[in-house]
Amino acid sequence: MSNNRKNAMSNELKEEIAKELGVYNQVKQDGGWGNVSSKTCGNMVTKAIEIANRAAQNG
Repeated sequence: MSNNRKNAMSNELKEEIAKELGVYNQVKQDGGWGNVSSKTCGNMVTKAIEIANRAAQNG
């Protein structure tokens, strides 16, 4: 897979999901996403997929 998809999620969506999962303060404190665990990143992707599926179902 190409690195062209590196920023597939908008920053706004990442921040919204991070807030929902309770890791936004860590991201803000650390100044980036580097210390967010891979498990949490996977949970963020799962949440983003759920949001996209809901949006597709609602029109």
